[in-house]
Amino acid sequence: MDNLLVQIAKERFSRPTSQIVHFVEDDDANAVLNNLDRYPHAYVLACLMDRQIKAERAWAIPYEIYKKIGSFELKELENINLDELKTIFSQKKLHRFNETMAEVFHSAVIDIKNKYNSNAANIWSNTPSSSAVVYRFLEFKGSGIKISTMAANILARQFRVPFSDYYSIDISPDVHIIRVMKRMGFVPNGANNDMIIYKARELNPEFPGIIDFSC
Repeated sequence: MDNLLVQIAKERFSRPTSQIVHFVEDDDANAVLNNLDRYPHAYVLACLMDRQIKAERAWAIPYEIYKKIGSFELKELENINLDELKTIFSQKKLHRFNETMAEVFHSAVIDIKNKYNSNAANIWSNTPSSSAVVYRFLEFKGSGIKISTMAANILARQFRVPFSDYYSIDISPDVHIIRVMKRMGFVPNGANNDMIIYKARELNPEFPGIIDFSC
């Protein structure tokens, strides 16, 4: 029988959802990030920016660039060369590592154009396996397993993008997840992130990342 943590997560996942995902405090920015039909690249780019700064600041970066250039169609982003993008990042102080993350942003735009026919939604279209989606995010410059599983997890949990399975979507061990897992006695106080990830796999192997819902 499922433990309470898994029960709560499965119950929440079973509910239909039409609520907007609140990535940042700005409603206009959230509208862009939630529009997977028109701006799927905004979601992908925001995920890739989420590194070593506060999440809300990272997720706002695509919208800040949108405000700077006046458009967020991918073809407009494709027309910005790397030097111009570095200048925007630097002037607006978008990230802790402005030059590096400008390169990540620019590389992702080119990859979406070349690999996904200028439509980032092709990353997750046609009910792919969870491992395929995680792998595709791993292919982006500057990405890693934490960003890639987070990106797949949000698509599955929050946006209800259908995958053929959910086995490869791990929990994201942030401070809240760690606190709950320790308080409930699933892991010891000295547990590291890998222990928390594997405990979630043990608790709900068919979709470990769903436990984010209850935590």
